[in-house]
Amino acid sequence: MTSVKKSSSTVKILFIGLLGVFVTASSFAQIGTAITMGGNAIHTVGKLPAVGTEVKNSTLTGVDLKDKSLAEYKGKYIIMNIFPSVNTGVCSKSVRKFNEDAAGLKNTTVLCISKDLPFAQKAFCGAEGINNVVMLSDFRTDFGTAYGVQIADGPMKGLLSRAVIVINPEGKIVYEQQVPEIGQEPDYTAAIAAIK
Repeated sequence: MTSVKKSSSTVKILFIGLLGVFVTASSFAQIGTAITMGGNAIHTVGKLPAVGTEVKNSTLTGVDLKDKSLAEYKGKYIIMNIFPSVNTGVCSKSVRKFNEDAAGLKNTTVLCISKDLPFAQKAFCGAEGINNVVMLSDFRTDFGTAYGVQIADGPMKGLLSRAVIVINPEGKIVYEQQVPEIGQEPDYTAAIAAIK
């Protein structure tokens, strides 16, 4: 009887141990791209869609609080400038830089996408004289998950990572960059070159 109890206990311990390994492995399987924040590793919930794939339609929120669908911009080149928050130095700099570049681009719309509330995006653009880009908020949608850019862990968990996606007028992705370090600016030159 004692050996049966010991065997039963051993089986339970092994089962619990294996279950722990399985749960841990499946948790890691859901984490996408490894990036850094100040040199410390963090992760996104997925990976950016690959060059050549059809863009996934998503709905975001404009500064007027109205829904804006990515499908509304089809027929133009779209540069998606994705970042954590317009209230940080590198993020605001990327909006200013793409705003300057967008003025000289034909048949192109620049979408600046973050989790910031539309009120904050509108206030930033008003204060900075930003009028060549479209500010869109992911505060009530699943864009970050659908595009693999939502941060899965670390101090900025829940915000969007810094990334750039360029879409051609036919709706195909022609360029993508997951910026490897949150504090680093995106490659503006490469993004603009993708539409020429």
